[in-house]
Amino acid sequence: MPEFIPRSEQRPIVDTSSRTLDLIYFDLVTLPADGRDTRRLPLHESLYVVLSGQVDIAVDEVTFEAVGRRADIWGGDADSVYAPVDANVRISAAGGPAEVAIAGGLCDTRYAPFRVTPDEVDAVNVGSPDTHSQRRIAHLLGQRQNGRCGNLLVSELYAGEGCWSGYPPHKHDTEDGDAETLHEELYHYRFQPETGFGSQITYDDNGPVKILMTRNGDTVLVDRGYHPTVTSPGHRGYIFTILVGKHRRGLIQRFDPAHQHLTKTIPGIDAMREKFK
Repeated sequence: MPEFIPRSEQRPIVDTSSRTLDLIYFDLVTLPADGRDTRRLPLHESLYVVLSGQVDIAVDEVTFEAVGRRADIWGGDADSVYAPVDANVRISAAGGPAEVAIAGGLCDTRYAPFRVTPDEVDAVNVGSPDTHSQRRIAHLLGQRQNGRCGNLLVSELYAGEGCWSGYPPHKHDTEDGDAETLHEELYHYRFQPETGFGSQITYDDNGPVKILMTRNGDTVLVDRGYHPTVTSPGHRGYIFTILVGKHRRGLIQRFDPAHQHLTKTIPGIDAMREKFK
């Protein structure tokens, strides 16, 4: 079942030593003004997502300048750079402090590096205030990048105050044709204000229910089971999401049969599913 990683200085946060996930890499890089970071992921393709500030990112011999157009995660869509497996990546803060999330997925094919600007982010609105399920999912590495990368999917989710996401409850832990795919998933949580909190619920069809309290900076690793989340009233929720398919890129979710009927009453569910395929 899922693993909870509280906000920590442990680096990297998730790599090949993980006891829960086999396919995903995740780390956060916080740079002071003019700070630098260099790394190489020999097994993972990756997306370098600028959460705040501005950086120059060099992928091997290709340099992407002035990446990042927002002061923080609440200030618009992200600016990102894709790096292929085994690339040498150098990040340099462009004059001020910056924070960069690194989302990685196991990959055995080497693709060319590229940038995903805010204008290229593919977003979908799901739910409504009336159904307490309002959220906006901004796909940073999604359908638009099919053919340019492996099975890595990366998105930012913004949940309304007191609203549910990952709802109706769904799972993706079994490879089953057109009914469901096997995708590992990682959630990294932020809240506005930072005193906010939420809950991560996970359960199997016949297994126990696990409920975690999530706070600003916490990370949850999801290897199987249904996994809805909820944000406390009075706080906006943010989830940095990494999905990696075991056998294919496109994600197909299976909803809990007990709650399948809710897919017809919550706006945007079909559009959300299509964006992940």
